[in-house]
Amino acid sequence: MSTESQSIDVSQLSEEEKTATLRKVVVSSFLGNFIEWFDYGSYSYFAAIIGAQFFPADDPIVTTMNAFAVFALSFLVRPIGALFWGNMGDKRGRKWTLSVTILIVSGATFLIGCLPGYSTLGIGAVVLLLLLRMTQSFSVSGEYAGASTFIAEYAPDEHRGFYVSMVPASTATGLLVATFFATFLFASFGADSEFVQNIGWRIPFLLALPLGYITHWIRTHLNDSPVFEAMMDAAEKKGDDVQEHTPVRTLLTKHLRVTLISFGTCVLNAVGFYAVLTFMPTYLSDVLGYDAANAQLVTTILLFAYIIMIFASGRISDKVGRKKMMIIAAAGFAILTVPMFMLMGTMSFGLILLAELVMNALLTINDGTLASYLTETFPTDIRFTGFAFTFNLANAIFGGSCSFISLFLVTSTGSQLAPAFYMVVIAIIALVCMLLSHEHTGKSLNDID
Repeated sequence: MSTESQSIDVSQLSEEEKTATLRKVVVSSFLGNFIEWFDYGSYSYFAAIIGAQFFPADDPIVTTMNAFAVFALSFLVRPIGALFWGNMGDKRGRKWTLSVTILIVSGATFLIGCLPGYSTLGIGAVVLLLLLRMTQSFSVSGEYAGASTFIAEYAPDEHRGFYVSMVPASTATGLLVATFFATFLFASFGADSEFVQNIGWRIPFLLALPLGYITHWIRTHLNDSPVFEAMMDAAEKKGDDVQEHTPVRTLLTKHLRVTLISFGTCVLNAVGFYAVLTFMPTYLSDVLGYDAANAQLVTTILLFAYIIMIFASGRISDKVGRKKMMIIAAAGFAILTVPMFMLMGTMSFGLILLAELVMNALLTINDGTLASYLTETFPTDIRFTGFAFTFNLANAIFGGSCSFISLFLVTSTGSQLAPAFYMVVIAIIALVCMLLSHEHTGKSLNDID
């Protein structure tokens, strides 16, 4: 399928046409990331069913753990995928890379929906499930960073934060839609019904193919970003061959300090996102003994709030600066996390909701700003690579392990507040890194060196 653009040069467009083009860039980026997180949410909510399909055992907890183990293992290839797709994005272009990754992601997701279970293929079903999950993860590692970079390089400098906030908003939207879909199936047919067990759980994965094709089609009818094309034009005038450029080596040699700072900054998102939006229902029900249905209801409310607040965070960051916003978020987590966990220990629905809304607000201040911050941290020739590598390495190490580490700390220390202290340590690391960072809000991406 061709990934060549059929549109005219962006510089030749009128203001109305530029706005329409930016809208298409935002929509395609939103959809691409939505597919990833709709899949992530669906896999989590149907984990017990998927475990029974591919890991039959007498103990249902064991089957569910095996399903989550496959999910966790797939995270390990994210840093590798980040370096590969980041390299492609900085050499061949943002549009080309995103057009390819969405096909691989949606194709692998669709095949999971078609995959026969253990009763048909035996151990082969398990191997194929793991391979498809790893294929997804390998390609997804370029989606979040690439989508953010693509939007940032199209967006007006003074509104970059608002437009780029569409990408983190799409993550929560994907989780929210997956929650509603799973709830609808369970309420309509029952979790143990033959339809849900054999067909229903597959529907979200099958939907990835048409959604992926729509996203791919939109991207192939766009030009690459004006910032990337300006870099290519400048290189051509100098007689430089961009294809001989090695973004990974440049990143780790000439920009090592800023890479380490960016990685340290990303760990707050990695732990915060998974802790607040995915681990909390488990913490409330399994650790505190709170009603599981009410715990899930709180998370659903949080997802709505996250989507609304993330846009406000992006817009405010355009006014006050990324650095100030992220310092506020890190300091807030460091100071307020333990008190908020203590508040949840009251077992009052209202106080639990209040505590989680406070942490959710801090998370959106961070997440609504982080993507813009990362695009403004690295120069154009390594922007995709720098963003993808630091973001995905932090998520591979800290994001995928967040729930496991939090539960391990509870069981090993005997303290229900142990996960809160873990979050405080992570927040302090991010705070130190942000204090060492530079402010580039509102600056032209062409001028960042």
